[in-house]
Amino acid sequence: MKKSNWSIITGAAFLMATSAIGPGFLTQTAVFTSQLGASFGFVILVSVLLDAIAQLNVWRIVVISGKPAQEIANQLLPGLGYVLSALVFVGGMAFNIGNLAGAGLGLNVLAGCSIERGAAISAAIAIGIFLIKEAGKMMDHFARVLGILMILLTLYIAWISHPPVAETLARSVAPSTFSFTALLTIVGGTVGGYITFAGAHRLLDAGMGGRQSLRDVNRGAVSAIGLASLMRILLFLAALGVISSGKVLDPANPPASVFRLASGELGYKFFGLVMWSAAITSVVGAAYTSVSFVKSFHQAIGKNSRSIIIGFITVSCLLFLSIGQPVKTLLVVGALNGLILPVALATMLLAAYRSRLVGNYKQPLWLSIAGVLVVAIMAWMSYGVLIQLAGK
Repeated sequence: MKKSNWSIITGAAFLMATSAIGPGFLTQTAVFTSQLGASFGFVILVSVLLDAIAQLNVWRIVVISGKPAQEIANQLLPGLGYVLSALVFVGGMAFNIGNLAGAGLGLNVLAGCSIERGAAISAAIAIGIFLIKEAGKMMDHFARVLGILMILLTLYIAWISHPPVAETLARSVAPSTFSFTALLTIVGGTVGGYITFAGAHRLLDAGMGGRQSLRDVNRGAVSAIGLASLMRILLFLAALGVISSGKVLDPANPPASVFRLASGELGYKFFGLVMWSAAITSVVGAAYTSVSFVKSFHQAIGKNSRSIIIGFITVSCLLFLSIGQPVKTLLVVGALNGLILPVALATMLLAAYRSRLVGNYKQPLWLSIAGVLVVAIMAWMSYGVLIQLAGK
């Protein structure tokens, strides 16, 4: 692989992974660990499989076609691209409100400023990235550095919390309890909504496309899921270690209490840094990807996409300052984001068999079958969760 390609692929992988690893990701993992204990390991393993299948299908079709997802959808069925873009754009805005809340909380822990001021400062930093001439390269570098930092800090907390490894391994293959809501939520939080397209659209913007890029695309897609899953597993182990020692997580801020109970005030400062890193990279990823879903609809939008990204971040910040973002909403938005995945993935699977979109490319049969199974599983779980939410 050429050095330039490697840089593009790793940048796309980290963009997708850090887009997934946001405040909701941290909150969901801590909450479901406290609810399911070691059996949450089984949910994570199933989610990794579903995530990888979805990611491989989406990245391959987008790059092979050389078109962003909304154009593929519109060519498949006129108007479908606009529907998909609306779902992704609104979902990305909702997530970015939570992302900025998390960034504000992180700076509150680190520097003692108010959450609102921390959110505003973080929004300004994210906007600054898109004011730089080489914004794409800066975004890739930013995601890499903070992504590695988050993983290392969480690895330390997982190690110091002493999780019950033997029980975790056993329950990860033979769970004593299971939650469809947990599975839907964490799959939605990893590859739902805008997230699964973040890396693929970044590859298009970097000039990658066609069958000659397939090997690199496969590596990038698998690497992205691997990075996000590694962070999920480390946080799960850290939370499980804390819970297994008899301590109780604070429902007002579950992930913060994991770090604090494991390593005292030092751990709490580490949480602040992890939360800020997770949130600020997700702010960047959500804004970039959400706008990538509308910039092809009109020449003026494409020419001014950077200004629209800045506006997207600004509006998200203003909405947060107006309405706030509680833990419960982060969980609900994560579940709702998972509802977009069946629609988006089904669209990509159909596009894989339209020669006007992919030429003479032949999608591997096993990948298509696996993709159809993921669509069916996610649609079924989404229906169950919608019924559950409607009954509350």
